[in-house]
Formats: sequence, structure tokens, C-alpha cells
Amino acid sequence: MTSEVLNCKGLALITRRVFGDERGFFIERFKASDFDGMAVPTSFSQINHSRSAPGVLRGLHYQYSPAQGKLVGVTRGRVWDVAVDLRPGSATFGQSYGVELSDVNGLLLWIPVGFAHGFCVIGDEPADVLYQTTAEYEPTTEGGIVWNDRDLAIDWPVSEPKLSQRDLKLPTFAEYRANPPEWQELR
Repeated sequence: MTSEVLNCKGLALITRRVFGDERGFFIERFKASDFDGMAVPTSFSQINHSRSAPGVLRGLHYQYSPAQGKLVGVTRGRVWDVAVDLRPGSATFGQSYGVELSDVNGLLLWIPVGFAHGFCVIGDEPADVLYQTTAEYEPTTEGGIVWNDRDLAIDWPVSEPKLSQRDLKLPTFAEYRANPPEWQELR
């Protein structure tokens, strides 16, 4: 297993070893001892599984109290996964990072507290995203930023994604900057 620290402090791309042959493949998606000594927790409060059709985009979402960190991977299909730094005072505030996660590439993305997260399905097959969170879901303290915000200028690989009504109505990054939430346990 390898870990690559990315352009935003705390964000990490983790490569898991894929064992494959003509029968298929095997990946240890999470093994606590492999994460010892890394800046990724080994204790999680909730595991979420989402299935999305081709062309679906979900996000950009965050939860500020209790703040959530997320370890994200894909168990079926392919997604373009994006994290946006929303930490006030961060040197990379407003910057994003995107990476393809798939069921066979062995990649996990660690998204620490203080980031928004979103993804879109790429390819012609549905995708299953599995993400472990450091805090349980609390709908009263979640937020989001509209996926195509001009200030963020995220280079999504879809031009006309399928979106939920909720995601269509998310505020802009300028609105977030004008009134950021008070992040609990921001680290």
C-alpha cells in the first residue's frame, strides 16, 4: 500500500494492491494495520454505499457538525471523485482535487474534515461508491456547493449530468465564503 499526499494538506490518495488473474481480482479495501502511522483514521462511525447510474453527479456535499472525514472507494464501475478545501484560513482554500476511482484501480481517497465531496459516474455502467465516515450523518448540519460553480472551476468529465433537485439548488462558493459554517473538530 502506498499513500500520496496531495496538493491540499490532509488530502491523501491511497493505492491498494490489486491481485488479479483471468478469474477476476482481489483487493483488501481497508485493513486497519496498513493505516497505522498515516494521517488517516482507522476507526469509523458509519459506512455508506451509493449506487449511481451513468451520468449521475452527486455533490458537492459536506457536514460541519459533527464534522466528517471520508475514506472513499469504488466497488463497481468508475467515478470522477472530487474534494474541495473549505477550511477557512487554509493555504489551499477553494482549491479542488479530482481523481478517477474504480472497482479495479485500487485507489482510495482520504478526504479530511473541512472538505466538500462530490463525484460523477463515468463510462456506460452504474457505479457503486463505498465511503467510511468519521462521524454519523446529521442532516441538520450538512451543506453543499453547486457542482458547476464558476469560482471553483472544477473540470468535470460530464457536461450535462443527472442531478438531484437538492443538488441543483445548492449555494455558490461565494455564498459559502460570505457565511461559512463553524466547523466542529476542524483539524
